[in-house]
Amino acid sequence: MLKGKTIVLGITGGIAAYKAAALCSKLVKLGADVRVIMTESAVKFITPLTLQVLSRHSVYTDTFDEQDPSVVSHIDLADSADLIIVAPATANVIAKMAHGLADDMLSTTLLAATAPVLVAPAMNVHMYEHPAVIHNMKLLASRGVRFVEPGVGLLACGYVGKGRLAEPEEIAEAVVQFFQRSEALKGKKVLVTAGGTMERIDPVRYLTNDSSGKMGFAIAAAARELGAKVTIVAARTFAQPPADVELVQVESAEQMLDEVLSRFTETDIVVKAAAVADYRPAAAFGEKLKKTGGTLVLELEKTPDILETLGRRKTGQFLIGFAAETSNLEHYAMDKLRRKNCDLIVGNNVSQEGAGFHGDTNIVQIFDAEGEVASWPILSKREVAEQLMMLAAERLPGAKGAAGQ
Repeated sequence: MLKGKTIVLGITGGIAAYKAAALCSKLVKLGADVRVIMTESAVKFITPLTLQVLSRHSVYTDTFDEQDPSVVSHIDLADSADLIIVAPATANVIAKMAHGLADDMLSTTLLAATAPVLVAPAMNVHMYEHPAVIHNMKLLASRGVRFVEPGVGLLACGYVGKGRLAEPEEIAEAVVQFFQRSEALKGKKVLVTAGGTMERIDPVRYLTNDSSGKMGFAIAAAARELGAKVTIVAARTFAQPPADVELVQVESAEQMLDEVLSRFTETDIVVKAAAVADYRPAAAFGEKLKKTGGTLVLELEKTPDILETLGRRKTGQFLIGFAAETSNLEHYAMDKLRRKNCDLIVGNNVSQEGAGFHGDTNIVQIFDAEGEVASWPILSKREVAEQLMMLAAERLPGAKGAAGQ
């Protein structure tokens, strides 16, 4: 099931390190090419020889022990990985990952890697619940790092609680599911709009809104991880765009519409997550508008409706819109879906705590032509994005389980 996949397995210092041997064995049996890195503390619990025999490769323990003079080992490992697993992951290595420290072979490789990372924490229950550890894991999750939650049970320290390393079978299953998901949109083209458009009043002033772009960027990252070729058409944003996607910067609704339409016929899925201004100044001033009196009257005109235009022109594209409301969410979302010929509408009540524009979480309801499809509690925007793109993948024509199949 993992044939052709290269997995770097990082083992850190804790009693649960002995379980990494079983995990390594299971991954090899599933067909993976497993390369093992052990920290100095890890080798005090289990020998490198054990992992060498199980992986059939030399085990890396020292950044300066270059086994092949033709390459720099930590860069070569980072570049070759389809997935990096850290199991067990101590509080120490989680902190290093969160703050970009690179003082040993594992942390240096992690900092050089562009591959997805799966972390399986293992530590004392009080350490796991410490605010610093919670903060570090949230920070890593916001960057796309995935976690296999620890189990609840008797810990080596004598406490009973959450912190025991997930069983090797659970971690291996999470790896299999990851690679299965990574091909859900393979060969598909996904276009995502993000951020808030800017409508110029004059060269230094404009009309805009509170959109941060975080939701759109999270969707783009999720689509990319599912194997899609992704383009983002982004207006004003306050977040870092994901890597390995095409990024097209625009300002106004008109510019966004032009860029989207130029790519629309070749696109399989369009997610219009941008907050597009409904109105713009009827005439923009060529020079800075000077203060001349106590009041100023601006005449506004409607901007082009991007979602409605796409709904009219679609010939098979799967179209997802967003409805940010403050009341009567289902009514307005369903009305928008029908008027604009969407396949799905993601509705959120932005007046709810945890569902606003600039936060890292969202609370959404998903609607199709039949009504509510799903209602998700407060989740990170990353989790919302992953679930949304999997839902879209399942509903694409020809997908297993798609309507009419």
